Amino acid sequence: MTEDATWTLPQPLSTCDVRLDERTVVTVRRHGNPSGPRVVLSHGNGLAADLYYPFWSLLADDFDLTIYDLRNHGWNSVGSQRDHNIPTLISDHDLILDAIVREYGEKTTVGVFHSLSTLVTLLSFNDLYSALVLFDPPLCKPAASEMEFIEAAERTAERTRHRTERFKSREQFAEVLVFVPGFGRVVPGVRDLMARSTLRESADGGAYELRCPRDYEAQIAEYVRSFSPLLDLSTLNCPTKVIGADPTQPYAYLPTFDLSHASAVDYDFVPEASHFLQLEQPEHCAAMVREYLAGHGIR
Repeated sequence: MTEDATWTLPQPLSTCDVRLDERTVVTVRRHGNPSGPRVVLSHGNGLAADLYYPFWSLLADDFDLTIYDLRNHGWNSVGSQRDHNIPTLISDHDLILDAIVREYGEKTTVGVFHSLSTLVTLLSFNDLYSALVLFDPPLCKPAASEMEFIEAAERTAERTRHRTERFKSREQFAEVLVFVPGFGRVVPGVRDLMARSTLRESADGGAYELRCPRDYEAQIAEYVRSFSPLLDLSTLNCPTKVIGADPTQPYAYLPTFDLSHASAVDYDFVPEASHFLQLEQPEHCAAMVREYLAGHGIR
């Protein structure tokens, strides 16, 4: 694809609205092959599931894809900041997964998540998954690296609170991303896709604004600092693969750790990839998902 390429998402095969509380509804979209194993997919902090289309489109021929945005992200309206926290997202995850099963039936189900949504899934301890594939989860390695992680989370939250919230156009936002280090290696068309999936037209119609407000995103970064140390990979109850960013590269979000010592997971990393590895090397990432699932008889 050329640098000015445009990713065009297909219309979902169907949608399912899931009520999370009196004020909050999340829309699950179904794509792909309804006859295949189910893949449940969500995204990282401040992003949107549609942004990952260059990656998940490569799974659409063989898998029944159910895609959703975390509350206050993507397709969803913005609710209370008070409810924008990790415990609420964990509850949301379980309600959404139960609704997917009710709407589309029971079948082999795989979770494929990135960053924040990996943390939420791991803390839910849900037993409906046959396997998990987790991209660059915000795991806090104990001991010497713990303080580095905490300080990085605090810096991330502070930077996020100073982000520009409104833009004259989606094109202006995409142009700004050219200078954001984390988006320096994404495949062509992703910056435009980022603008279309994470901005919405403002209520006054005079600009575009972040779908997930910056204060909400920063608040989650602070929650990640507190909840990541609670993760215990030895408690996983299904086959799990962790695919990390290159631990030798400068990190774009939070420190990436080499988990090759963790016997509870199948760990690998993508060379020369940052935290946004699915947007930088989508073919490689999709191939790793397929290979791992095939090894467990899921294809």
